[in-house]
Amino acid sequence: MQKPTAVITNPDVELYAEEHTSQEDEVLYQINRSIHLHTANPRMSSGPYQGQLLQMLSQMQQPRVAVEIGVFAGYASICLARGLAPDGKLYAVEAEEEFEPMIRRHLAMAEVEDRVEVVVGQALEVIPTLPDEIDLAYLDADKINYLAYYEMIVPKMRHGGLLLIDNILWNGKVLYEQPKGDRETAVLQALNDRVQQDCRVENLLLPIRDGLMLVRVK
Repeated sequence: MQKPTAVITNPDVELYAEEHTSQEDEVLYQINRSIHLHTANPRMSSGPYQGQLLQMLSQMQQPRVAVEIGVFAGYASICLARGLAPDGKLYAVEAEEEFEPMIRRHLAMAEVEDRVEVVVGQALEVIPTLPDEIDLAYLDADKINYLAYYEMIVPKMRHGGLLLIDNILWNGKVLYEQPKGDRETAVLQALNDRVQQDCRVENLLLPIRDGLMLVRVK
């Protein structure tokens, strides 16, 4: 059966959840507003609801080494950086060079620029150069390479490390068979199956926004 999309969360439930979640502070509000005013695809940003989840998970994990693959405007970077251990660092990897000035501006606004190392380059080339013993990783980049990123990141994580993978439901497309030319959906379906069968990890798929897979390395 081929279907294009599925409703992941009832809109009323989603609104209620957002209304009963801690709100973003003034800095994140201004950054989120700027993203919506000045970027062509503001939906690429994590936004307040998912940002709060990322920040809370980071605060619980208190990572010394954190990695973000796919930065866009830096909203998620700020949320992740706020939970770092006192001596922690976030390596924020972004392929698009033109996003770098915006990222650095937003990091400075949030006063976390000294805790985040922005790395501009292709993740397939950058990931091998990152430190080992990663405590927390967030994957929100090009979907075609998601499976490759997963296989590269997991061996570099410490036992108990947490990997977060965004857009894992892909507008519900992963639920159904898609046209053969839809490579992105095929990769995400393969990744979901791979994670589920991977004896190195335990995982939890959260049906929030476009789907978030939580992967804990054993």
